[in-house]
Amino acid sequence: MTLLIAGGSGFLGSALAAAFRAAGHRVMILTRRPRREGDVLWSTKAGDTSWRHAVERSDVLINLAGASIAGGRWTEARKRELRASRMEPTKALVSAIAAATRPPAVFLSASAVGIYGVRGDEVITEETPPGDDFLAALCRDWETLALEASPRTRIVLMRSGVVLAREGGALPQLALPFRLFAGGRVGSGRQYLSWISLTDWIGLVKWTLTRNHVSGPLNLTAPTPVTNAEFARTLGRVLGRPSFIPTPAFAVRLALGELADAVILGGQRVVPTRAMALGYEFTHTTLEAALRDIYR
Repeated sequence: MTLLIAGGSGFLGSALAAAFRAAGHRVMILTRRPRREGDVLWSTKAGDTSWRHAVERSDVLINLAGASIAGGRWTEARKRELRASRMEPTKALVSAIAAATRPPAVFLSASAVGIYGVRGDEVITEETPPGDDFLAALCRDWETLALEASPRTRIVLMRSGVVLAREGGALPQLALPFRLFAGGRVGSGRQYLSWISLTDWIGLVKWTLTRNHVSGPLNLTAPTPVTNAEFARTLGRVLGRPSFIPTPAFAVRLALGELADAVILGGQRVVPTRAMALGYEFTHTTLEAALRDIYR
C-alpha cells in the first residue's frame, strides 16, 4: 500500500509514517522542505500542480497539515494563520483528487474534538452538532471543504482528542509542572479532557483503512475522557509527584486570552461511539494504563 501524507513531518505525521514504513508500506510525504527519499516538494499556491503525480500514485491520502492550535495567543493575525494553514492545503488536496485519473481510495482528513465547542459535562458523540466558537467554526469549515472530495473517494474526518506520547504533542508540556513539583488542576478542574494514546491514534488510523464502511466523522479519543482534576491526580501518581498546586483560571486567561477558555478551561467529554460500535479494540482504555505504558 502506498500512502501520501500532507503534514507528515509533524508529531503525528512522523509517528504515523514510521509505523507504516515499519509495517512494510510505502510512505510519501508532501512537504515544503524535502529531506529524505519519498519526500515530495509541494506548494498550495494556485497553479502549482507539480506534486499531483504523487496523488495519482497513492492508495491513501492523509491530510494532517495545519499550524498548532495551542501555538500562541489567538490574535486576529494568528486566527487568520490557523485558518489559512488548514484551508489552503485542504483545498489543494481536494482539487488534486478531483483532477486525478486514479484518485486515492481513501482520504483521511484531520479535524479535532474542538468542533463540538465547550459543552460542560455533556457526553459527546459523532452525532453531536458543532459548537459556535472560533475553533468549532474552523473545524466545521475545514471538514466541509474536505467533504468536497466525496464523489471521488471515501472520506474519514478524524476528530482527534489530545494525543498522549512521551515525546511530542501536549504531554511533555502538561507533565513539566509535575516534574518541577508544581503540578495540579487548572482552573476548576471540572473541565473534561478527551485524550487518546499515540498507540491507539495510530491504531485507529490503520483500522479505518481496512474498514471500507467507515466514512464521515470519527472521534479519535479513548472511551474514558477524564476531568482536568482527575488527569492531574493520575499524572502525578504515575510520575511520583504531588498534584495539589492549582493554576488559577485568571492566570491562564491572562497568559493565553481566548485560547484559554476554548482549549484549556473549557474542554469536551467526547467518546468514540462509532469506533466502539464498529469493533475497534483499544489498547488503552484508561488514562492510568496509558500513562504507565508511556512512562514505562
